[in-house]
Amino acid sequence: MRNKVDQKQQRAARTRVVSLGVLATVALLAACSGRSSSDRILFDGHAFRASAKAVDKKATPTDFTVTVNGVSASLDGAREAGRHEGTRYCVQNFGSSRIVWKVGPDSEPQTLRIDNDKLTFAGSCQRP
Repeated sequence: MRNKVDQKQQRAARTRVVSLGVLATVALLAACSGRSSSDRILFDGHAFRASAKAVDKKATPTDFTVTVNGVSASLDGAREAGRHEGTRYCVQNFGSSRIVWKVGPDSEPQTLRIDNDKLTFAGSCQRP
């Protein structure tokens, strides 16, 4: 009798391990999938890869930079992609879409920082 109980417990434990493994695999695949191409936001007809990050989280947490790749496809589109990414960053981190741009989407073309087909903006999120 005791042997049957041990076998049932072992079978239940194996089932839990397999179930957890399947769940972990599904979660990992979902996390890695990212956005599909149909979900991407287009700016001037182009999809741009853009990222925003803090300049120095400890000293000046609201200051950030935005980098937009592929500016040669469309300067106007890259500017708007940078504006979008900056706004998204500030809303997620500070709860406000207000930004004071040092160099931003409305800057004069000669003041824009473009290097290796990457456009870089600098701004500061304004707290609500």
